[in-house]
Amino acid sequence: MTPDRDRLLILTPHPSGALPADVLRDMLGEDAFDLSRRAAFLERLFMEGDPYTDLIYAAAGARYLEAPWSRFAVDLNRERDDRDDNGVVKLTDFGRRPLYPAGFTLAPGIREARLRRLWDAFDAQVGAELDGAALMIVGHSMASRGPALGPDTGTPRPALTLMLGTERAPTFPLDRWDALQAACADAFAPVLTGGLTRVAVGDPWTTDTLSARWNARRGVPAFGLEINVALYLTETGEPKQADIRALAHAFERFADAALGLV
Repeated sequence: MTPDRDRLLILTPHPSGALPADVLRDMLGEDAFDLSRRAAFLERLFMEGDPYTDLIYAAAGARYLEAPWSRFAVDLNRERDDRDDNGVVKLTDFGRRPLYPAGFTLAPGIREARLRRLWDAFDAQVGAELDGAALMIVGHSMASRGPALGPDTGTPRPALTLMLGTERAPTFPLDRWDALQAACADAFAPVLTGGLTRVAVGDPWTTDTLSARWNARRGVPAFGLEINVALYLTETGEPKQADIRALAHAFERFADAALGLV
């Protein structure tokens, strides 16, 4: 029997490469009117986000909420007051390349207005979509090796990572972690080949911030899933369409199995 997917909310917080016009002007200045530079910059942001996760994680029949703006406008998988380099409003990309012109300062009022329009709006949407949901899954992708702006710079990463919280603060029931990991490995087995076969828990991250936030607020079981981009992008960043399709079908199998565990 197929679980009722309407009980599942899927979030993809980072698939977009789009920027609001005011943020684009802050980042590019007059170059925003150079259409070739504008296009190249937005493509860079798209690839530095979680490209194609909107396709991979959209399970038919499930509730689905996709962030409309790039994580480099506002990172929705960060707390609102996170002011770290890799916090809610980033000044560099993951290679530590600047996103803004030299000498740029983000004024407190502009920062707050951006958070109000983008972070607060998405937060409210999540709250509305969670009414009556039994499970939330937050879908991400990760670089094949840790980037300069990250906890594991240069380290090879697993094929898949489940972020379930910690043993002291689990976002998904602790007694079902092993079953969830096994279900994930089984569902994705057809697409895990070569050097990318490991399904990890908590490597390199233990906790998905959106999952932790909403599990604490509502008590709904939640977890994040990271897919290694090497499973569906070439070394030069070209998408492998058949592999994206296969990952999407694998995720649907896994989502059904995860629903059966709550």
